[in-house]
Amino acid sequence: MTTIAVISDIHANLPALEGVLKDVAGRNGILGTYHLGDLVGYAPWPNETVSLLKERGIPGVAGNYDSTVATRYKHCGCSYEDPRDIELAHLSFSWTLEHTSEETRSYLGALPFRLDLRPWGGHMAGPKITLIHANPTLNTIYCTEERPDSFCLQMAEKIGARPGDTVVFGHTHQPWQREVEGIHFVNAGSAGRPKDGDWRACYLLLHLGGDEDAGGGSHTRADAHGRSRVRAEFVRVDYDLKRAQDGVRASTLPDEFAEVLEMAGGRTGQ
Repeated sequence: MTTIAVISDIHANLPALEGVLKDVAGRNGILGTYHLGDLVGYAPWPNETVSLLKERGIPGVAGNYDSTVATRYKHCGCSYEDPRDIELAHLSFSWTLEHTSEETRSYLGALPFRLDLRPWGGHMAGPKITLIHANPTLNTIYCTEERPDSFCLQMAEKIGARPGDTVVFGHTHQPWQREVEGIHFVNAGSAGRPKDGDWRACYLLLHLGGDEDAGGGSHTRADAHGRSRVRAEFVRVDYDLKRAQDGVRASTLPDEFAEVLEMAGGRTGQ
């Protein structure tokens, strides 16, 4: 059995990323590691986060925060309702624009919108694993667990996913998974800014070719021909939360962002 690691929504939280990569490095059988974007924003290490991903050769896709910073858009493409959240979003985006280097912006601007993986070989018709940040149409559309099956199937249609395929995304900062008409939909959660009540960094392991029972937050699915299996496992990693919070407070970012890291379900958006 081989495994793919997927990291989403790091949001410039370097201590969280370091913790996740250390955990991944301690595991056997990792075929590759990928990211789902939103590498910057809300924490004070945008350049360091991107540099570490480049150093480790970790490919990935662009999140809304990445493309808006790269293009110097008018806002981060996030969704808020509370006036204070809107204010905080603008403060974060302005700070990130000011403190992100040209080299980092170039990297963010060159990230692809989606990645298609054929871990069993491109000589076969399938199955396929597709990586996107949020939605196959726009990175500003949220695919939450409350979305109906019809919404997932619309995503699958736009991607060209078939029974046996897996669609992996993030953006909501809350991990979940569902199978709809033989297609596996997996939200990888957030490494750097979880919103599900657990402050620990979250990342995803996709186990390929295993026949183990699904349990403990995992799910096993055969492809349409019963050949291969994908088992999704959410992993939580303790990291140096104090260092992350101290880094936020030592910067000119709002102190609320340090509190949100510990609350893991705080008031600010994605």
